[in-house]
This record gives sequence, structure tokens and C-alpha cells, in this order.
Amino acid sequence: MSRPKPDIILEYTNPKNYKAEQVLKAEAIYSVFYQAKPINLRSLNTLVNYPGPKYKKVSFSNSGHAFNLSERLNKRFNCQDFTVVKLTSGDVITEVEEKDDGKTKKKTGSKTSK
Repeated sequence: MSRPKPDIILEYTNPKNYKAEQVLKAEAIYSVFYQAKPINLRSLNTLVNYPGPKYKKVSFSNSGHAFNLSERLNKRFNCQDFTVVKLTSGDVITEVEEKDDGKTKKKTGSKTSK
């Protein structure tokens, strides 16, 4: 059985190289949580600091990818604490609000060029 065709919301085709980007409708975003809290996931080589840590995806528009990741993490860490959370709504934020929430101070003043 073939996959159902996605619902295209927006589409842009670059006239120079004809590559297209499509914004597709999704039912939800499925994210892997640990003990009911959101997580990030990274992998790194513990012997050398090259090429540096790689951050892996923990949120997906397809629930199957999220379930596969949570099962793999539960098996690797011998627990049942990794779960999949379906995200369908939330607060809309701006980058300025995110930076001003106490984590990052906004710079004030102006730069002068010589």
C-alpha cells in the first residue's frame, strides 16, 4: 500500500535550480520526553573531542519515528521513562521573548563604526 499524498499548504520553487520546498499539513508533532519532561539528545566521542557533539532530533511529525526512538532509549537505558507526547497546541513566542526570559540578556546601546 502506498503512502497517502500529503496536503500541501505552501510551495516555493527556486527558479535558478528548480528545487522546491513544500509546507505540509501535519496532525501534530510527536516528541520524546523523559520522566514527563522535554529533553535534548546528543552523541559524542568520549575519547576525543572531534568532531564534537552531535545533537539528534527528538521531535517528529510522524509518530512512528518518535515511538522507535523512545523504545530504543528505554532499551538502551534499561527503563520505561521515555515516552511519546503528542503536541497539538501551545503558546506562540517570539525570539525576543525567549531571550528576555532570564536566560539571555538583551544587549543595549549602539555600535559605532570607524
